[in-house]
Amino acid sequence: MAPNFDYTTKASELVAWYAPFITGKVILVTGVSTGGLGERYVKQVAAAKPSLFILTGRSISKLEAVKADLNAVLPEIKVKIVSMDLLSFADVRKAAATVNSWDDVPHIDILVNNAGIMAVPYSKSEDGFESQFQTNHLSHFLFTNLLIEKVLASTAPRIVTVSSNVHRVGNIRWEDYNFGDGQRYQRWLSYGQSKTGNALMGLSLAEKLGSRGLLSFPMCPGTSYTNLSAHGAADFAAFAADLTDMDNIYGNKWGCGMGELQFKDPDQGVATHVFASFDTSIAGQNGAFVTDCHIADQAKEEVYSWATSKVDAERLWKLSEKLVGQEFKY
Repeated sequence: MAPNFDYTTKASELVAWYAPFITGKVILVTGVSTGGLGERYVKQVAAAKPSLFILTGRSISKLEAVKADLNAVLPEIKVKIVSMDLLSFADVRKAAATVNSWDDVPHIDILVNNAGIMAVPYSKSEDGFESQFQTNHLSHFLFTNLLIEKVLASTAPRIVTVSSNVHRVGNIRWEDYNFGDGQRYQRWLSYGQSKTGNALMGLSLAEKLGSRGLLSFPMCPGTSYTNLSAHGAADFAAFAADLTDMDNIYGNKWGCGMGELQFKDPDQGVATHVFASFDTSIAGQNGAFVTDCHIADQAKEEVYSWATSKVDAERLWKLSEKLVGQEFKY
């Protein structure tokens, strides 16, 4: 019997349902650490026995811990780990070069751009960009494009980019993506901008490479407790109120901020990751924004116009090329 496809869907149900499409696959996931969505996704999908996981993250020790857990339960699944600091383009290039150098990994079937930071205090990367914009968008843009030929070598290539419904308070600040070097910074506007970036990148990949067989889906996982928001726990009321203020400024239905959100348990929290990675029924809607295991409905404010604009997607692609210092023409 088919699972329900809504906010209550469990990843474990979907993994069992999609098992034929998971077994034997090579899957690369960014941002894998204990307690995060990346780890939960990997451990759920492992039950269907992909052939190889490639796990990236800032901390080798955290990656090793996830690898050890997987090896203890399913020793037949190979796991490779790669250190990658998304706050450094040089480190992103080094990580991509490492993966590209592996002759024993001729292709990547699924690339899940999962890593991210959320609503952090203002800071700049070593490359001179606001930390959320670089970590969540620019570095994933660079990493994905550097690996794209290995992804396209798959017989069924797919890229999933984890965005968020919080894109609702963050269209791209085309002339001020660094928030005036912090003078005009608001943590949720910054997070929203980066998540809009994720959505537009997912759309661009579908537009540019769909003809070569690539499926690309940006997605919102919904809300669940992870280490992503740990820094806000000390003053959660202010953390939530800042988002509510931005919702009120944008005038959308989410004026409640976090107060009325439907929180997902760990199994539900990565269901949309699994759906976007393996569902075949959505292939005809390549590039669409996915939420709660279905294609988002703009009329219901599940996705906003600035995250689905092909014009903005192309504009952001060109801006991103300029900022990372490399063109990617397809």
